[in-house]
Amino acid sequence: MSECTHVAELPRPEPVPHAPTCPECEVLGSHPVQLRMCLVCGHVGCCDSSPYRHATGHHEATGHPVMRSFEPGESWRWCFVDGSIV
Repeated sequence: MSECTHVAELPRPEPVPHAPTCPECEVLGSHPVQLRMCLVCGHVGCCDSSPYRHATGHHEATGHPVMRSFEPGESWRWCFVDGSIV
């Protein structure tokens, strides 16, 4: 894992999750495969293995660079800008 410049800019403590699951998937009646949480604002979205890729869509719409797994027992983080685990 590497430390990117975006990690240093994240709010501390990390934001509170906005929802327990992907709200966009709920509206569409879709089942999210795995959940991710934005570390800038707390948005919860589904991963790229889900049909609608809402976590990536959130990054593309907002520019928020880093998210983390929102799955139990996982704590890894991904920087969309650097394209790496951070």
